Amino acid sequence: MNPQTQLEYWMTKYQNLIYSICYRLTGDYFDAEDLTQDTFLSAYRHQQEFDGQNEKAWLCRIATNKCIDYLKRAGRRSIPTEELFFSALPDSRSSPEGETLETEIQNHLYESCCKLSSPYREVALDYYYYELDINEIVQKTGKNKKTLQTQIYRAKGMLKKLMRKEDLFYG
Repeated sequence: MNPQTQLEYWMTKYQNLIYSICYRLTGDYFDAEDLTQDTFLSAYRHQQEFDGQNEKAWLCRIATNKCIDYLKRAGRRSIPTEELFFSALPDSRSSPEGETLETEIQNHLYESCCKLSSPYREVALDYYYYELDINEIVQKTGKNKKTLQTQIYRAKGMLKKLMRKEDLFYG
């Protein structure tokens, strides 16, 4: 399998698992999203070093290391341990707790997106909540791709600020 095809395969198969690990270790939607992307980029860059055995464990280890490095750099005190890593791995079966957590995250994200002013509200809902890619949003709205990329970038910053402010208030 060529390297790009391999990356696409990993992302399709393990994206939710890797995101779940990153989210549970960081507690932040956007940081988890960034760390998930970093995990797959790192795996892509180091494919030659991978022995081909147990790709799931290999990708999970990369994700955990990315989160640990991120938490150290950020100066946060809650650095994950091996025990926390394994407890963060989702069970292969869906649990009611996991489904409830996912629903809460989605509801919180939707509500936060709705608090943004136009045009950021619409682009945030399309990109983050409905998970449309940039080309689908271009097709849907007819807007310039660069304009939408800028709006997504700005909406992300607004959402980070808003969600962190809410976490401080409710947390």
